[in-house]
Amino acid sequence: MTYDVVENPGMPTDVSIITTYRCQMRCKMCNIWENPTDATKELTPKDLEKLPGFKFVNVTGGEPFVRRDLEDIVEVMYRKSDRIVISTSGYHHKRIFKMAERFPNIGIRVSIEGLSQRNDDLRGREGGFDRGLKTVLGLRDMGVKDVGFGCTVSNKNSEDMLWLYELSKTMNMEFATATFHNSYYFHRDDNVVDNKDEVIDDFRELIERLLKENHPKSWFRAFFNLGLINYIRGGKRMLPCQAGTANFFIEPYGDVFPCNGLEERYWKESMGNLRDYETFDELWFSEQAKKVRQLVSTCPKNCWMVGTAAPVMKKYIKHPVGWVVKNKLKSMLGKPICIDEIPHYDVGQDSRQGDLRLDESKAAVPNSTGHEYTLTQVDLADMLADE
Repeated sequence: MTYDVVENPGMPTDVSIITTYRCQMRCKMCNIWENPTDATKELTPKDLEKLPGFKFVNVTGGEPFVRRDLEDIVEVMYRKSDRIVISTSGYHHKRIFKMAERFPNIGIRVSIEGLSQRNDDLRGREGGFDRGLKTVLGLRDMGVKDVGFGCTVSNKNSEDMLWLYELSKTMNMEFATATFHNSYYFHRDDNVVDNKDEVIDDFRELIERLLKENHPKSWFRAFFNLGLINYIRGGKRMLPCQAGTANFFIEPYGDVFPCNGLEERYWKESMGNLRDYETFDELWFSEQAKKVRQLVSTCPKNCWMVGTAAPVMKKYIKHPVGWVVKNKLKSMLGKPICIDEIPHYDVGQDSRQGDLRLDESKAAVPNSTGHEYTLTQVDLADMLADE
């Protein structure tokens, strides 16, 4: 991140709104469900009226559809953004269909971690795959166009990722990928890919298949997946992280963070709380926000998640384009894609960013949101309700 971006970030184009940390799933790679938020303290639709306009809004959680006022939240953001995508487990398909009836241009990404047995094991809720599949099939039947799967690859499901890709292609749906990370958001500090060779080889195969498609969007997804291989290997990001400039995250209680990849053993600091300011501009251009952007510029982590990778891929588009052109030609000629030497693009970022150094004095600090709340039996019953 250059000095100019820290001092003069401009207005953000992308935001991820974490509507709640409540979730009915019990995912093995994420402990959000053990650290729920109090529904009475979560951001309201009125709070979100302070936000400016955006090109892209991701509505996420926890499970956003456990919020009974989610339609009101989407109503607010619908007026403020060009595109909205909701990330969900797909568990509450009836609520999702109701949302899509009201907002037919909404995007829905259903998190599926594998075929039925693998998914239900990793996501800790029997029948989760069936409900997720029912959701995407129902949305397609309704004519909703922006529908797809999102798969987080861990140690046990990289082969299933390829099957899900083929399923999504057959259904003419979007297919998004990730690999698991550690952060305060996930409440994990032990997510490590153990079978690196197998997982990397499956990602390489996915890249090969994406490049064979006729859609440029798939070719750039191939580049993004190359970044996941690089992350798993522990390499520096191909492109810099500029979290807190083009994009940011809002937590359920109103704190604004540059991203959701922060860890207290490295650093974690809020840019401010939305509820403490009369306008969003006051928060965004505050001294505290500038301080956080400076921390981002030297952040030692090498995360590669779509929320922070996509904005810089667009900003420094000539680098992804160069890779795409070269490797699309290789694909057309039937030549294999080389993943042995993954490019690192110098665009003036601080050399300390992504060097994976760790302050040992903070090594034992647990990841925490700083909020403690215990769900009641009424809360649990409401989260699992079909209606």
